[in-house]
Amino acid sequence: MSALKGNLLVRSWSTSVASAQMVKPPVQVFGLEGRYASALFSAASKTKALDIVEKELCQFQQSIKTDAKLKEFIINPTIKRSMKISLSPTTGNLLGLLAENGRLGKLEAVINAFKIMMAAHRGEVACEVVTAKPLDQAQRQNLEAALKKFLKGNETVQLTAKVDPSLIGGMVVSIGDKYVDMSVASKVKKYTELISAAV
Repeated sequence: MSALKGNLLVRSWSTSVASAQMVKPPVQVFGLEGRYASALFSAASKTKALDIVEKELCQFQQSIKTDAKLKEFIINPTIKRSMKISLSPTTGNLLGLLAENGRLGKLEAVINAFKIMMAAHRGEVACEVVTAKPLDQAQRQNLEAALKKFLKGNETVQLTAKVDPSLIGGMVVSIGDKYVDMSVASKVKKYTELISAAV
């Protein structure tokens, strides 16, 4: 990358002048990865390339997991590697900027932050449910119906179900920024602490 092209790239992603013109993402993700993902969301919004950029980043993220040489290059970009990857200008600019700033190691965190923003952009609300035993289809449908009551009209639930036998029974639910622990294990712990305090 020539110095002139690098300077243009840095200027195009600069937050000093462009911050007033930035398109705000639907959710805020903090940290370095959040700043890069927010700038990427803004740039992709302006060029109407949000879906294209998300698809490219997801494919790139999968390639990092399956291609040992690519993963090694991301960790140590001084390794010579010819990458013939066709990317949109917005995604290419992100990768170039991360490389120029020595932050390719943060690429996966930036991709994950961007995915969070895109899910919120589509109105998807992440929900994780942990139960002592796997949910059957009827239980899952009833749970999804109950969770939809907490959402706004245009939002949809993206349910992830996990199993943790140590809960004994009941469930732990996190939806968006809300967290509810209705497990038997937490009740046992609470009552044990009350009994211990009383003695």
